[in-house]
Amino acid sequence: MLADLGIRLLSLNDFPDIPEIVEDGESFLENALKKARTVAELTGENVLADDSGLEVKALQGAPGIHSSRYAGSGADDEKNIRKLLKDMKGVPPEEREAAFRCALVLYRPDGHYETFEGRWEGRIAEAPIGREGFGYDPVFFLLELGLTVAELSPEVKNRISHRAQALEKLKERLREEIGKTGRSAAR
Repeated sequence: MLADLGIRLLSLNDFPDIPEIVEDGESFLENALKKARTVAELTGENVLADDSGLEVKALQGAPGIHSSRYAGSGADDEKNIRKLLKDMKGVPPEEREAAFRCALVLYRPDGHYETFEGRWEGRIAEAPIGREGFGYDPVFFLLELGLTVAELSPEVKNRISHRAQALEKLKERLREEIGKTGRSAAR
């Protein structure tokens, strides 16, 4: 999703000695910032990190920052979806509002950082539909498209998702930087 910027990207696979980072923040932004800061301090590189998840209005924002472990430690997507649907049992369609949220942090080794956020509105379906994607995609229904995210192609999802929104804001910022310096300090 960042390939068109002409910057060199590395992944955590390029730094095998980076320890696992415990996501114990109280918000998506705190978790993304912790991951980005830790990796930047250990590598001396500019680091991009995100944290994202699902917030359901009828569940007072749950699963939220616990999205990947909503059904407990070590839970997989299927178990998380089952728990979500059980918790949503009896909630009428008009009260099943939800949003995927993404907090993205670009952290520089000098300690300066910028944040970018994306939010994708939808509703929780009553049953899983579709085979694409991961996580809660089979139960996240997009009213404007009449489909769940799991029914979208990866190309469409990568254009309109919460993560795509946050990344587009980042890309705008990096294009500004590249325009000013003639090269990217984001590397």
